[in-house]
Amino acid sequence: MKIAYQGIPGSYSESCAKKMYPDCETISCKTFDECFEKSSENSEIKAIIPESNKTTGNIGVEYLIFKYRLNIYEEHFFPIKHNLLGIKGSKINEIKNVYSHAQALSQSSNFIRKYNLNENVRADTAGSAKYISENKDKTKSAIASLLSAEIYNLEVLQKNIQDDENNVTRFLLMGRDIYQPEFNKGDFLTSFLFKLKSKPAALYSALSGFALNGVNLTKLQSFPEKNSFSSFFFLCDIEGHIEEDKIKNSLKELGLHCEDMHVLGVYKADKIRKK
Repeated sequence: MKIAYQGIPGSYSESCAKKMYPDCETISCKTFDECFEKSSENSEIKAIIPESNKTTGNIGVEYLIFKYRLNIYEEHFFPIKHNLLGIKGSKINEIKNVYSHAQALSQSSNFIRKYNLNENVRADTAGSAKYISENKDKTKSAIASLLSAEIYNLEVLQKNIQDDENNVTRFLLMGRDIYQPEFNKGDFLTSFLFKLKSKPAALYSALSGFALNGVNLTKLQSFPEKNSFSSFFFLCDIEGHIEEDKIKNSLKELGLHCEDMHVLGVYKADKIRKK
């Protein structure tokens, strides 16, 4: 399997891909848009996308989910273990500056304050590790994965520096071809996009079908249509398989209130949801 991810080798997205599929071939992309584009053009390439983080919330890829409308095959909650990395021979008490992605810095704020480090925001965590390895300054460090330390030959000065020990990011495995798992006794999610007709109480009316059919919404997020402050799309995840009667009835009711509606995928719920 070929999996495209945003970032350079050693990123958390690549780490997640290799955990899900140890034998996969990973493809580095500069941007999330490039990931979606590669997968949209080639059915053999899947995209692994971080969708939200337990601590810092949404990653901000919803507009690309709407733009490309790739099918969702899996969700995976991947533990994010941040580590302070420095060049070989450096010591933690020598570090003055720390470099990383804004979310990684935010998720490690207690550790950064404890050691009075100067924060430096960069495009990604693995890129920060690569920068430190090339800079060879003992006063500089990066917050990144253990895979990054291995790839860029860095010293792990401190492991698991994230504020929340249970810090996890939800990743979605997506692709061009539509695939729907067989309905069985497992736990499933159905994801879809919708845009409402312009009328009073449209959202209230549209969601009433889920309440009447006893369907639980696990995610409901609005985001503006391109070049508009008054037209919104909604991204929604619900518990259940699209073949279930209660899901069919709920989506049928929703459709009566929509200008546009698109099912993104039906897939098994990650086991971590039960914990």
